[in-house]
Amino acid sequence: MSAFSGIALREFRRAWRGGGLWPPIAFFVLVAILFPFAIGPDSRLLARAGAGVAWVAALLAALLPVERLVEPDRADGVLDQFAVRGIADESVAAAKIVGHWLGFAPALLIAALVAAALFQMDGAAMLRLIAALAVGTPALAALGVTAAALTAGLRGAGAIAGLLVLPLAIPVVIFGAAAAAEDGSAALKLLAASSLVLTALGPFASGAAIRASRS
Repeated sequence: MSAFSGIALREFRRAWRGGGLWPPIAFFVLVAILFPFAIGPDSRLLARAGAGVAWVAALLAALLPVERLVEPDRADGVLDQFAVRGIADESVAAAKIVGHWLGFAPALLIAALVAAALFQMDGAAMLRLIAALAVGTPALAALGVTAAALTAGLRGAGAIAGLLVLPLAIPVVIFGAAAAAEDGSAALKLLAASSLVLTALGPFASGAAIRASRS
């Protein structure tokens, strides 16, 4: 097994076996449950606003585990060991992004089915929401790991990470919510482009932050 696969698998196991998976998914489902109570029984309004709410909830859910993505490895010297073995910080960051995505996105997509049902979306709208989340969640994972690397070792890292990431996530949230609409094919393409850019830049930004935290 390559070092990249080993790090990604380690992050995946940490999410699924260490209990890190359930808080983000529980948060996402709770938002989906509470939203209809706030809006009321208007099914058309629920279906129209549901996609936007689902995307905001997905973004915040992806940020919930940000304090365990990089800081424990930095504090324990694991990142230093990777560097001594000649593994580039960018490769470590890319593997963490893959592991973080595998750790929350599949479960989030399943939870999105429940959310879509609570938002009274029809079958076609539900499929569009799932497709948009599948395309956009790699960007959310990249933003989460980047924020974790930038805030590693800082007090109140979770709150700071939110302030750093939320402005960068605006295009993904806008295009993601629009992609769930009936005429959302153009928005889905823009979402894919935004997700690709953020996912490609994430390892470089995270790697630079990890290197800076070591010096």
